Amino acid sequence: MKEIPFTWPKGFHSDATTAGFKPDHQLDLTWLVSDVPAAAAGVYTKNQFQAAPLQLTKYKINLKHQLQAVVINSGNANSFTGAEGLRNATSQANMVAEKLDIDPSLAGVASTGIIGKQLNMIKFKNGLAHLKLTDKTTATEAILTTDTHAKKISVQLELDGKMVTLTGFAKGSGMIHPNMGTTLTFISTDAAVDPGVLQGILSQEITTSFNQITVDGCMSTNDMVLVMANGVAGNQVLNAKHPQLADFIQAFKTVLVTLAKMVAADGEGATKLIEAKVLHAANNQQALQVAKAIVGSNLIKAMIFGQDANWGRIVQAIGQTQAAVDPSHLSIQVGDQVLVQNSELQKINSAALAKWLDQDQIKISVDLNVGQGKGLAWGCDLTYKYVEINAAYED
Repeated sequence: MKEIPFTWPKGFHSDATTAGFKPDHQLDLTWLVSDVPAAAAGVYTKNQFQAAPLQLTKYKINLKHQLQAVVINSGNANSFTGAEGLRNATSQANMVAEKLDIDPSLAGVASTGIIGKQLNMIKFKNGLAHLKLTDKTTATEAILTTDTHAKKISVQLELDGKMVTLTGFAKGSGMIHPNMGTTLTFISTDAAVDPGVLQGILSQEITTSFNQITVDGCMSTNDMVLVMANGVAGNQVLNAKHPQLADFIQAFKTVLVTLAKMVAADGEGATKLIEAKVLHAANNQQALQVAKAIVGSNLIKAMIFGQDANWGRIVQAIGQTQAAVDPSHLSIQVGDQVLVQNSELQKINSAALAKWLDQDQIKISVDLNVGQGKGLAWGCDLTYKYVEINAAYED
């Protein structure tokens, strides 16, 4: 497996345009289209108020785990918009299907932006008229809201002697605290994958990637991660018995983890990416829980922003979880500086620690010394800018 410059897999096309959902003539409407129906899988927000586009796309994927196109708009979430919102999402899909001359059941919809406002369908119709089947990669920009940059990755590997590409792009900066996947994320591949296997891989790998990031503890109504695999590369269908399934899963995981870390690092107002590694937990599930508690703690996020070595806040975050701990044998490390060993404060090189805390990526390692479980999580610091952005989001 190798990372390559961002590109669409064989048989996929995209385009982006300005429909007017966002101000200042920003790109805000895009689509991702496969030449042929593709195996599809999805994971979705656990928020009880799921947005109309999510409801519709989830329903269609669950029908037969196939999609051929997904249209995405930013600037309006079409969330908490009632029956009219669902009708609008359905109309979006139907218009896309008509333009592409495909079965409407194969057209998905995704939206992101302001909650509680009806989608302007005249703007959507006018914007859709400008979308073409191109190799442009501007879709990565058209889905953004408060993001500061696009999040994207492409990797390649060989399966059955065929070169296969996996490409992913995502948006997300605020309202990030998932229990499924998070943000809007789209992964396409020209590999042939059994639909059930594809859904299983996504559902499993999401638990150690997107489900392990947090920016602000808030869960969006629109979050979803969608995957489309069109098989155009010509490999033998990846099923549970395929000898190279593990290779594909590793490439898939690389895409998910890379995008998840990009989202965490680009949290609203963030200046630092925080990575928490937990070792020797009772089991992996508890390790993941503790890691996410550390990166999700507002006290720790503020501590990292201020470049303060208040390790007691890390202890507090661990202790408030339900994970098994040994109060006498906890170890904490920041960068290569061991702060606590077997629950005893160590002699600290203040200059070296200050150097670690001044970096834009902060690594915190915790050893619980109670088992063999391990886990990672990613978050960001909490800055004045976060409050500024969210105090006037609609202005």
